[in-house]
Amino acid sequence: MSELQALRFYFDPISPYAALAFWQLPEALAGHNVVVDYVPVLFGAMLKANGQKGPAEIETKRAWTYRQVLWLGREQGLALPAQHPFNPLALLRLAWACAPEGQTPSRWVVEQVLNHVWLGQGADANAPERLQALAERLGPRRSADEEMAKQRLRQATDSALAAGVFGVPTIEWQGKLFWGQDALPMLCAAMEGDPWFASGAWVDAGNHPAGVQRL
Repeated sequence: MSELQALRFYFDPISPYAALAFWQLPEALAGHNVVVDYVPVLFGAMLKANGQKGPAEIETKRAWTYRQVLWLGREQGLALPAQHPFNPLALLRLAWACAPEGQTPSRWVVEQVLNHVWLGQGADANAPERLQALAERLGPRRSADEEMAKQRLRQATDSALAAGVFGVPTIEWQGKLFWGQDALPMLCAAMEGDPWFASGAWVDAGNHPAGVQRL
């Protein structure tokens, strides 16, 4: 059996690309001996920390994003929620409320949360009756409104930022960060020993100088 590989999957249910990457992960990692920690983080806090706008806050990019994800997720039945962007805090805290102390939420919990948003046939992700039904299905260990759930979300987001995570989904493997659903082939290549990663090209690309900085 191949050596066990540890991955961390940073996500926010507000991101359709996080859902797409989550659904594709088992097939992408087929044949690899892996353990995955699923880490809910607040994407909005990352945008604020880096002085960025989200894709849905730029009108033309928003239109493209919706067109692309609907095309990419057509086989899974992906549908845009009634409002997007929306406030994901209730879902993020619920996910953490389901996690055992010292652990991250299970894949099943994450799947239910992402499906709630993106396979909901266009329903409101924050509709109270839908959130209640989701919570009853998940059976959290504590209330999502408790300070512990809020604190774990804050700590996870701060730790992700400290590790260099700037967007979702991001997968961390051996200190390297792979951002976006379209980075899955690159991640698999690295795990399979692609010589490019040992050639110094990864480090060199990250240190490439900027020619101009926009004020």
